[in-house]
Amino acid sequence: MAFELGIYHFGELTPDPFTGQPPAPGVRLRELVEQAKAADEAGLDVFAVGEHHRTDFVVSSPSVVLAAMAENTRSIALSSAVTVLSSDDPVRVFQQFATLDLLSGGRAEIIAGRGSYIESFPVFGYDLNDYAELFAQKLELLLKLREENPVTWRGSLRPALVNGDITPRPDRELPVWVAVGGTPASAVRAGRLGLPLSLAIIGGGYRQFAPFVELYRSAAAEAGHDPASLKVSVNSPGFVAPTHREAIEVSHPYFQAGWMANHHQRGRGVPMPKLAYEAQATTAGAFFLGSPQEVIDKIMAQYELFRHDRMMIQLGFGNVPQKEALKAIELLGAEVAPVVRKEIASSRPSRTEMAS
Repeated sequence: MAFELGIYHFGELTPDPFTGQPPAPGVRLRELVEQAKAADEAGLDVFAVGEHHRTDFVVSSPSVVLAAMAENTRSIALSSAVTVLSSDDPVRVFQQFATLDLLSGGRAEIIAGRGSYIESFPVFGYDLNDYAELFAQKLELLLKLREENPVTWRGSLRPALVNGDITPRPDRELPVWVAVGGTPASAVRAGRLGLPLSLAIIGGGYRQFAPFVELYRSAAAEAGHDPASLKVSVNSPGFVAPTHREAIEVSHPYFQAGWMANHHQRGRGVPMPKLAYEAQATTAGAFFLGSPQEVIDKIMAQYELFRHDRMMIQLGFGNVPQKEALKAIELLGAEVAPVVRKEIASSRPSRTEMAS
């Protein structure tokens, strides 16, 4: 199984730090489709878009955006990052992504999460007091929908299904990942269910997350799953340019603008000065930020720790200009991905060795 490299994006509508003007929503959506097309042509493996329900993000319906990408790409996998399953209906989520899978020729994925952003809960009439249980029950139903049809299911937070005929049906088992941020219990849940793990590392030192992967694999083994057969993805912000200095200078103003807009909206105003931003580019930091070789080195350093299967980079958070974003995508595909795949293929232990 070859190591995968991909991109995820939230579709920010952050005001430009130099002009003060946000991108028009329609322009931003078309830019995302263009980025997915460029990633596909560059030979990257995955393009994912997140779900938010705020005016500073443009993607509230990942499946619709991914469907547009499907019509403009040929082989790249198309994923949510994440689907806020707690405030959505599993039946509609399954139907939408099954439709996307059929349209794309089997390239759809769901990364399901509880949601670190809570704006969707009141929008759709959910009680935040049910935050944890909503996700548990809806994930249970989503997996049941994937396994059988018609479906009979009963829970306490959604009307029951009795012989529900849920269509369309995809031609394969629809991949469902579980998104994990800072909650070890979420990693344990994913392991017990035998689902692939999507681990977000968005700041600080990445080594502190090693116990999450260990808990995940231990829980999988205890539940009777083969840990060596379960995929792990690491997802972090970053940007790549021909040189380290260019990557910092191009991306930092936009990252800082997006960071401040994001945190002010959530009741916190914590700046990310350039020195702190650049510190995250070091080998110990979380960001995949710098020249192609620096990004390669960071991926390989993390692989030594996590033995993961996929790396997803949140490329140019805060609306790095499209011209620069497309250049970065080309560098990832042409200079980073081939080297990483080759080095990991030559160093990767067998699945039997990983299980032991």
